[in-house]
Amino acid sequence: MAKGKNVRPRVDAPEGHKFCRTCEEVKPHSEWHRNATASDGLATCCKACKAVKGRRGHLKRQYGLTEAERDAMVAAQKGLCVICLKAPAVHVDHCHETGRVRGVLCFNCNSAIGKLGDDPDAVRRAAAYLEGTSWKPTLVAPGVYQLPS
Repeated sequence: MAKGKNVRPRVDAPEGHKFCRTCEEVKPHSEWHRNATASDGLATCCKACKAVKGRRGHLKRQYGLTEAERDAMVAAQKGLCVICLKAPAVHVDHCHETGRVRGVLCFNCNSAIGKLGDDPDAVRRAAAYLEGTSWKPTLVAPGVYQLPS
């Protein structure tokens, strides 16, 4: 202990390599982000470990979920997107008004819902359009349209 701080034992690494304390592997400098303030000019953990920490932090900050909770949701969906039932579920879907997590979708279905403004009526109109039902609005007054019921 130096000045009340825990001093970690030094791990020797070959020239051009550094030891990552998170994954406990020796990796070449190309596997590290730069950090100008560090004594060796490299980050404290490797790029792979930093990415894992970033994903974990994003899930917690944005959705209040742990990786285990997200994985349980995906398992409950049998690993598939609940909309298309084809692609793997990898994107957490949530209500933009309440922040409530609705499920885990594939990229395409998640972005489609977002592009439709999270509006159930827009989704119903899109479904009716795809099914061939006419959804052409009728002009009832200048600037006022009525949708068929």
